[in-house]
Amino acid sequence: MNQFKKIMTATLITLGLAGITTLTLVDSASAVEVFQGCSGGNSSVVCNSKGDNAQTIIKNVINTILVVLGMIAVIMIIIGGIRYTTSNGDSGSVKSAKDTILYSVVGLVVAILSFAIVNFVVGRF
Repeated sequence: MNQFKKIMTATLITLGLAGITTLTLVDSASAVEVFQGCSGGNSSVVCNSKGDNAQTIIKNVINTILVVLGMIAVIMIIIGGIRYTTSNGDSGSVKSAKDTILYSVVGLVVAILSFAIVNFVVGRF
């Protein structure tokens, strides 16, 4: 139960950091794009002709969070593998490393499925 609390705490911290990171992302623009006229189908940041609406923004935020979670899951799989190889046959360490790998794989699968579901739902509505 204590390990579950640690995993949930780490997940919530990760989601919080991912949310902060997503809020600080800025659309890249150069000075040439910004100061061009809006006529002629220009898609500069100032003209905002890309059609960013709430649906697109929410989709991008969720996808960014899921990508970050996927990367964290892969990193945890690597950490679990390192813990497994350095356990020196200690049964407690081996079990802990295997649990880390198992939970990371489950988290990766959930992140991939969530990514697919979000894109499917947003694409339909």
